[in-house]
Amino acid sequence: MAGKKAATDLVKCVWDQWTSTCSFNQFLNMVKLTKIETTRVVGEFTVCPEHCNRQKTLHGGLTATIFEDLTAMAMVSRGINPETPPGRAASLKISYMAPAKLGDLVEIEAATIRAGKTVAYLDCILRLKKDGKILAKGSQVRTFIPDDKKKA
Repeated sequence: MAGKKAATDLVKCVWDQWTSTCSFNQFLNMVKLTKIETTRVVGEFTVCPEHCNRQKTLHGGLTATIFEDLTAMAMVSRGINPETPPGRAASLKISYMAPAKLGDLVEIEAATIRAGKTVAYLDCILRLKKDGKILAKGSQVRTFIPDDKKKA
């Protein structure tokens, strides 16, 4: 596992790679990473009009995208080669409990629960920053190819 500084540097490196490309991941620019620890990443953002559905609440599809990518960063924080893609989602499950409304400041916390050589189990929570009210909870199973198998 990576130490705290190594985890922070690694996550920032991969996050910058993901958010600087002209791809779907550019949506991640809205998330400010506020805490990076080994196995855990926390971020926050304010719900803006472009993040909302017709009811002016955070779109569930955007929530799923954020969950998938932030849990990947929690896995990255354990220490991987930054040139190695952090795997693919095998499953992503989200329970939506309450809406995030336009203008809400929300916090996302993602953590690695368990990780082996080819699979990782990750959890994520979306909550209001002001009072900690949980808006959504999710889990992901992520698969990946270790560096030594990639070279074969």
